[in-house]
Amino acid sequence: MDFRRWMIGAGAVVLALWLSVPVLGHEPARPAKRDRCPVCGMFVAPYPHWVAVIEFSDGSHAFFDGPKDMFRYLFDMAKYTREKTKADVAHVYVTEFYTTQLMKVSDVTFITGSDVLGPMGHELVPVAGEVNAGTFMKDHGGKGRLSVEEVTPSDIP
Repeated sequence: MDFRRWMIGAGAVVLALWLSVPVLGHEPARPAKRDRCPVCGMFVAPYPHWVAVIEFSDGSHAFFDGPKDMFRYLFDMAKYTREKTKADVAHVYVTEFYTTQLMKVSDVTFITGSDVLGPMGHELVPVAGEVNAGTFMKDHGGKGRLSVEEVTPSDIP
């Protein structure tokens, strides 16, 4: 009986550990020291609190020094690369303002028109959750909240 309880407990621990491991291919890539933003040419690694990442289905990726350059790239990919199209995009991540962790763009709200500046000035600030978005706008202003689907070229500062 004690052995059975121990096995059930051990199985639960193994399951919890297994579930905590990121799914292979879904842990966002991190920029290396020499990685540059394909839009503005800036080195990305010096700005870890603003990094955005596009991962492509072939395993390659593009790093950006902030969400606005990532959106510029997505809205006009042909201008920045001949090798990739929107159909090649597998995952898109941005660094969430409060946690400074990379998150899927679908998991954040982008705040426009705030007083928070990124490496290239005014920025679309990614914030997770409605409560955090409200707190951010109270503390830093902002003209609006947009989901990734709602961002248009005219929203990019």
